Amino acid sequence: MNPSSESEMDPEPKKAEDLPSNSENSHGPVHPQSPFPDEVLEKVLSFVDSHKDRSSISLVRKDWYNAERWTRSKLFIGNCYAVSPEIVARRFRRIKSVTLKGKPRFSDFNMLPLDWGANVHSWLVMFAKVYPFLEELRLKRMTITDEGLELLAKSFPGFKALSLSSCDGFTENGLKAIASHCRHLTELNIQDSITEEVGGGWLSCFPENFASLEILNFSSLNGDVNFDDLERLVSRCKLLRVLKVNESITLDQLQRLLVHAPRLTELGTGSFQQELTPRQYEEIETAFCNCRNLQVLSGLWEATSLYLPLLYGACASLTFLNLSDAPLQSGEFAKLLAYCPNLRCLWVIDTVEDKGLEAVGSSCPLLEELRVYPADPYDRHHRDGVTELGFLAVSRGCPKLHYVLYFCRRMTNAAVVTIVQNCPDFTHFRLCIMTPGQPDYLTNDPMDEAFGAVVKTCMKIKRLSVSGLLTDRTFEYIGKYAKDLETLSVAFAGSSDWGMQCIMEGCPKLRKLEIRDCPFGDAALLSGREKYEMMRSLWMSTCSVTMKGCRLLAREFPRLNVEVIREEGGDEDQAHKVYVYRSVAGPRRDAPPFVLTV
Repeated sequence: MNPSSESEMDPEPKKAEDLPSNSENSHGPVHPQSPFPDEVLEKVLSFVDSHKDRSSISLVRKDWYNAERWTRSKLFIGNCYAVSPEIVARRFRRIKSVTLKGKPRFSDFNMLPLDWGANVHSWLVMFAKVYPFLEELRLKRMTITDEGLELLAKSFPGFKALSLSSCDGFTENGLKAIASHCRHLTELNIQDSITEEVGGGWLSCFPENFASLEILNFSSLNGDVNFDDLERLVSRCKLLRVLKVNESITLDQLQRLLVHAPRLTELGTGSFQQELTPRQYEEIETAFCNCRNLQVLSGLWEATSLYLPLLYGACASLTFLNLSDAPLQSGEFAKLLAYCPNLRCLWVIDTVEDKGLEAVGSSCPLLEELRVYPADPYDRHHRDGVTELGFLAVSRGCPKLHYVLYFCRRMTNAAVVTIVQNCPDFTHFRLCIMTPGQPDYLTNDPMDEAFGAVVKTCMKIKRLSVSGLLTDRTFEYIGKYAKDLETLSVAFAGSSDWGMQCIMEGCPKLRKLEIRDCPFGDAALLSGREKYEMMRSLWMSTCSVTMKGCRLLAREFPRLNVEVIREEGGDEDQAHKVYVYRSVAGPRRDAPPFVLTV
């Protein structure tokens, strides 16, 4: 889903959801002070897609609020605890599409216990009561059980799209319910979800006459699938345009699937390592050559130089190449890139090294997004990987680059200065120097001037991740220059509370702040108290925040939920992990014993 087309239910300080309703009738009388009949307002609003614009419109006056609530069909909730299902149900009556996010991002790094919360079940119960025409549900970092999937499958006769991104709690039985009962399903998208008990038996539960799938992604499921069931399903779904299979699918099986799905625009392959006969090799190569519409390619587990040439015939139209599961070496990677002149987005592992990134700079002049992941993020003594030299090469050859996530072993201030001069349109700059507190390796200076250059040069910066040896000067730069910054991630950085205070006093558009292992304490925490109600969330872990500071913040701002995640045997006066977010629903009702709402 295009985020720009969503309408966001994200509680604002003006508390729009508590405005009194003018009428429960969708076509009530003209408001005494309104120049427009309700029908006209609703017609105008039907042309407004931006969730931010719709939220702003709803705050203007009561009749606009009512018109907006009756015309909204898509709902985006960035934090499932920021509002309750009951409040949503009272305000909106015609919702067909819901996007719901749960756990904070640090749960991706095992920094939250699995039973922390974000279970979607109470939401599903409410949706079943008030939204019988629900067609789409998109969940991220939520827990959904088999019971929840069965409720979903049986409650909405016209249900069409289910997306589970980084979700947990379900097994094969839940997917069987979806396959058996959702007769109009066009999308089943399971991405990066944590499941251990999901086999492939659910594929056999689709009815024999079922043929509506356009998107099928089960790449993150670990179990083997029954290939005959999968092949029959793919052969029936003539409109299938996205297919992402898991590692159990072999190359010769993939070839059979491609024959049945000539319209694919996005493909996630299975394992790319198999003993092939010359005839099999030729058939697979032909199948890829026939993928004339392919724009996105991922998977390629265990890919080797022997079989990468199979892809060459399908590469000319690729705009997104995801090699984050394929630890390629620089030589074979460079040969593949020579066939991909139209790439806009590239994800790789640092096994390509600087030499591979030089090939990016020379082969991908249209590149807009680059992500370089570490082969082993926990091996701090590993000497291979990428450095500032690879980043510099990309910046010289890819002037349109505006999004980067870059894990590296070393960096210099001078290199970053040059990089942002070459690519001044960065909106997302996420530099992760993998050794905490590492300085400029040539001068031994802090990396302050590097990130100072980023925020001074890149005036459109919206997301920033900082790393390396950083003093408070970095945060002074960010607070002074990063006026459009929305998300900031900080780790192992800063000298004192002053650093965080600079962020909170500047950065007027800041919505999410993530901090770990920094010296920031109560004064830093309280410096943002005037801003937290305008933000979506604050995360602080392994800092110097105390329970006293958390209680002061919660007492002064009752609309903030201030949660402290306790650790067994920890100091009871210290707040080891703090999660702060605004909410119109009050303290959450499902908090486990180790989560204390102060």
